[in-house]
Amino acid sequence: MTDKISFDLVSPERLLLSEQADMVTVPGSDGYFGVLTGHMPLISTLRPGMIDVKGGDKGDAKYFILGGFAEVTNTKVTVLAEEAVPMTEMDLVALDQRIHDAEENLIAASTPAGRARAADILADLRLVRAVF
Repeated sequence: MTDKISFDLVSPERLLLSEQADMVTVPGSDGYFGVLTGHMPLISTLRPGMIDVKGGDKGDAKYFILGGFAEVTNTKVTVLAEEAVPMTEMDLVALDQRIHDAEENLIAASTPAGRARAADILADLRLVRAVF
């Protein structure tokens, strides 16, 4: 059996998850990266996307986040998410409304940075919708 890494997922509202996992994959600003125990320490901004927890205490789990920060040590991953929703709680109607809102935000964005952020969120919401 391999060593597990401690993982905490925190949103502004609450601690969503705190458990030991075999591997955690997070959507870093430069792309997805996986974290195992013994990982090199780092801090990364996160883009909208999916967090995938493999081999957790309660089984595998997936969460959609709208960005945030990750702190990685060789024994722990902590994600401070702007917003996080367990995929088991995602509602198809609400997801479609979020996609519609993201499309409107992309049209209304007035700066290149705002357009890029809105485009990232829209792309990731569409990806979640495709695998729903």
